Amino acid sequence: MTKYLFLSFICCLSLSANAGIDNFLQQSPALQNIVKDTVPENLAKEDELIEEVIKTRTLPKKEKVEYFNQVTKYGFKNLFANYSYNASLPYTVQINPNAEMFIQDYMKDHGEYLQKMKGWGLPYFNLIENILRQYGLPKELKYVAVIESNLSSGATSVVGAGGPWQFMPYTAREYGLVVNSNIDDRRDYYKSTHAAARYLLYLYKQLHDWLLVMAAYNGGPGRVYSAIKKSGSTDFWRLQFYLPEESRTYVKRFIATHYIMEGGGGVTTFTAGVLPFTNDVNRTSYPVNNNTKNPYTQQKTLSEDELVDFEVLSISGKYNSLIIAKNIMMDIGKFNHFNPSFDATMSTTGNFDLRLPSDKMQLFVANKYQILNESVQALLGGTAVPDFKTVYPTKTKKKQQ
Repeated sequence: MTKYLFLSFICCLSLSANAGIDNFLQQSPALQNIVKDTVPENLAKEDELIEEVIKTRTLPKKEKVEYFNQVTKYGFKNLFANYSYNASLPYTVQINPNAEMFIQDYMKDHGEYLQKMKGWGLPYFNLIENILRQYGLPKELKYVAVIESNLSSGATSVVGAGGPWQFMPYTAREYGLVVNSNIDDRRDYYKSTHAAARYLLYLYKQLHDWLLVMAAYNGGPGRVYSAIKKSGSTDFWRLQFYLPEESRTYVKRFIATHYIMEGGGGVTTFTAGVLPFTNDVNRTSYPVNNNTKNPYTQQKTLSEDELVDFEVLSISGKYNSLIIAKNIMMDIGKFNHFNPSFDATMSTTGNFDLRLPSDKMQLFVANKYQILNESVQALLGGTAVPDFKTVYPTKTKKKQQ
């Protein structure tokens, strides 16, 4: 955790973390409703089970783990389609279009280092993932330790946070770790990861969204609640500019790290050839070429031959690039070559000047209503594509003294 978490603690006027946030919610019924309206589960049951795990500091029983597995998956509703990352599908099909914009720059700065970490860090990832699984938590959360400390047990921040999960001493003690002049359990991978799992569960109990949990892990829950109240939304993409810049960037670092570690080196991602895959919604096989290139580095201009024989058609609606490619029997890599950033543009503007070879355009026109219907059905099976544009908070001018 960072300096913001320390400041958040001070702002709570020495209240415990649990009591401070609960009181904050109780004092703001409208804010409480905003949070609860987004969660389709039995909140009372969920909160009770999570509280039991936190207080007893013991592993939840098998049936509770299964329950947590079901409820916590909704926490990625604002990041992944179908609530979680599916390694059998291309990354671009699943990631929220808002996340694509900053992944490229992060890859340039940190991609090489993180790719190496995939090798030497494997034993640490296996240990962390195994513990997270025992609490019914998504395995993606292991990348918090990457962002916090680069998996270093010896890492210490300028404000005194320590260990792979960067716990402050008071937070560490509250979640069962011993921290004194002789013993520092924050440096123990096994013990600190169990504490981190309980703390992440606690934050999820409050926010029910993993992107917001990331922001709270960095800057403290109070700052997240303030952003929710000001924006009137629990969607990270809507409220992000009401958060401190460090917390906002922290969430994006988590997303980009996940892409590099999970998507950047696999056979089903941007940076490597991909294999044919099946859509979970209708079990339809999409044609994908093993020579598909990284869309961030592939050539976006058409060759002279391609410029001679292609047509342009303005389209609008919730079209999906993969479903178009399937129906017109076109390689998805080639489709992206003709139509770079198709899904991201459609999700933000709702319009696109579709470019296709003449024979493929004829197929599209003949089947466009079927393609649109199938695209909409696929969309309804997962997380809806954002229907809003980024809105920055209005800056108020300071009065001159």
